Parts: sequence; structure tokens; C-alpha cells
Amino acid sequence: MQVEIIKFKAADGVMLDGFLHKNHTKRVVIATHGMNGNCFRERDKIIAQKIAEGHIDFFIYNNRGSELVRTLKKEQNGEITKILAGTTYEDVEEGYYDIKGAIMKSIEMGYTEIYLQGHSLGSTKTLYTYHKLQKENSEILSYIKGMLLLSLVDIPRVLRVHLGKNFPTFLQLAEEKEKTGREYDIMPNESFIYPISVKTFLKYAKYYKTFDFAQYSNSNFTFNALNNISVPLFMRWGNVNEMVEQRVEILTQMLNTKINKKDKDICFIDGANHNYTDKENILAKEILNFLKQYDD
Repeated sequence: MQVEIIKFKAADGVMLDGFLHKNHTKRVVIATHGMNGNCFRERDKIIAQKIAEGHIDFFIYNNRGSELVRTLKKEQNGEITKILAGTTYEDVEEGYYDIKGAIMKSIEMGYTEIYLQGHSLGSTKTLYTYHKLQKENSEILSYIKGMLLLSLVDIPRVLRVHLGKNFPTFLQLAEEKEKTGREYDIMPNESFIYPISVKTFLKYAKYYKTFDFAQYSNSNFTFNALNNISVPLFMRWGNVNEMVEQRVEILTQMLNTKINKKDKDICFIDGANHNYTDKENILAKEILNFLKQYDD
């Protein structure tokens, strides 16, 4: 298996790069990492090696949310500018441009069967992108053959639980800064698990309706976004220090009831944490078994 560095443009012109684990096939998994992630994680290396046994390639790239803070080049209309990026400044909805760009690059490289994989916030971005493409009736949807969502998080709820009674105070502070044009100020350390800008904090705390797909604590929630996926769906969590309120055993049982898809595989990996540390081989094997079911 060859590993190549791939450079490409997001759909809005932001310049990105990543690794393609190449096995000379027409099938590829495009992996979108989560907060403060990158394309060097051991988990993704192991997944790439395992699915190569099924003659499937693996394309993991650094999206604009990788690392905490960095600058990226953006090319539009022949002009190159620099933008602030990283977990501190990212916008979930801009993940659409990154993933669409990765899909287009994969099609350009000759892939005809594409599986979208996300981890944590990367799962939120992946799901958001898929449904935006559906609304656009995009022709590239015909290339998408499956979705793999790892540790999909209800981030608005997680933020509220994390801050508890202090949530209204931090929200008010962010709103006041936004009114005075200070959305790129950094919020107090106590407001989030990573350094976070006012802009990004408000995206998770206030402006989240377009990607609020995982209301696990809402007993009346119907999970329309997941039910409307028209391709096979694979979902996994760990059951140790996972970023959900519920016991994962109960969560997966509930989702298997509420997600009315025949072509779904929703479960958890016993002993795995949010990043699947030391359980990567189990995860990779389960992903391969899922993908092999849909090998034409």
C-alpha cells in the first residue's frame, strides 16, 4: 500500500492537505477528524491498514479545524488571502466546503465509490454536509455509498452540561462581545475544553440549529437527519469516558429503535474511550466488516 500526500482546495478555495493510503482501487473512505485533530492519529492509520485488506483506500485530511490555531491560505478569483483557522476559530458549517472539496478531489482521482467517515465533531460536519448536498440535489451524491459516524456528539447539550449554572453568564459575555464586533476575542479558559473564540462559542451555544442532529436527551426527538440518510449507516461509540450523558449501552439501544433504517449498524465497543485508544484494531475490523457487505 502506498501513502501519498494530497493537496486540494475546499469548495470555497481554502487550501488543505492530507494522506491517501492507496491500494489501487475505486473505493475510498474519506475521513474527517474532530476537534484539535489531524491526519496523524494512530486510529486512522490502523483503519487505513485494515480496510486495505478489503481493497479500499483511505483518505484522511487536515480540515480547517485541525490543531488549536493556525492560518490557511484561501484562493478566490485569482487572489490569495489568509484566514484564521483551527479548533479555536472554526465554524461547523464551513466543514461543508472541506468535505465537498475532498469528495471532488476523490472523484478527480478516479474513485467511484466513496464512504464518508467522521469522528466526534467530524461526524457532525459529515452529517451536515451530506444533508446540505441532499438539499442541493447535488450530482456528487451518487458517489456516496455509505456513512461511518464515530462518536457523534450532541455538542450544544455537552456545552450546557459542562458549564452548568455558569452557562448563561458565558453566553451573555459572548453576546456582548459579538455586539461590539469582538467575535475573534478568546473566551475565558473555563468556558470550554479548548481555547475558543467568541465566534465559535456562539456557534455551539446559540447558532446551532442547522446541525443539531443528536438530541440524545430529548425523548421526543425523531432523529430525522439520521433517518433520512439514503445510504448504509455505521455508528460507533466507546463506553468509557465517552462524551455523552447516557450510558452508551442505553444510547445505542434507543438509536436502534428510533432510526428506522434496515441498512444500519449501530453499536459500541466495550472498553473504548472517545478516541478508541487501544481499541483501534477492534474498530477497524468492524468498519471493514461493514464495508465488505456493500462490495459490488
